[in-house]
Amino acid sequence: MKSFLLGVACLAALLPSAAVAANAQIEATVRQFIDAFDKGDAKAAAATHIASGASIIDEVPPYGWQGPKAFGTWAADLAKHDKALGISEEAVTLGKMSRELVSGSTAYVIFEATYSFKQKGVAMHEPAQMTFALMKVGAAWKIAGWTWTGPDPTPVKPAVGK
Repeated sequence: MKSFLLGVACLAALLPSAAVAANAQIEATVRQFIDAFDKGDAKAAAATHIASGASIIDEVPPYGWQGPKAFGTWAADLAKHDKALGISEEAVTLGKMSRELVSGSTAYVIFEATYSFKQKGVAMHEPAQMTFALMKVGAAWKIAGWTWTGPDPTPVKPAVGK
């Protein structure tokens, strides 16, 4: 009986460390996506998504993309939209993860995010949230879908004294 209880205790001690490892892998996948996007590396950004295609909801027309070509079509629509509005120097900065739910091989996470860019030369920013659904594919976590939720962007206020 002592051996059984010791085994159960050891197993219970391992579960939190497995959850921590999954959490780190999930966060790493999301950060790899954003880092690749910020560098303009569409191939690396797309590689963080499931091969069958993700679902994307964003504030750029037509606002929703789904399926195997979703990422590439979204990226093309974003580029067209940004060009039409005179947007350049786009970057997304992820903040802390504010919520994380993991159930087996699926996860749901929310990150604070800020979209910074210039619009016709004016520095702009948009604090927001990015919500991700992920799936474990083999040993890797992949993005199954994401959404951007934020208010209208506003001009960056100049620093006081400048």
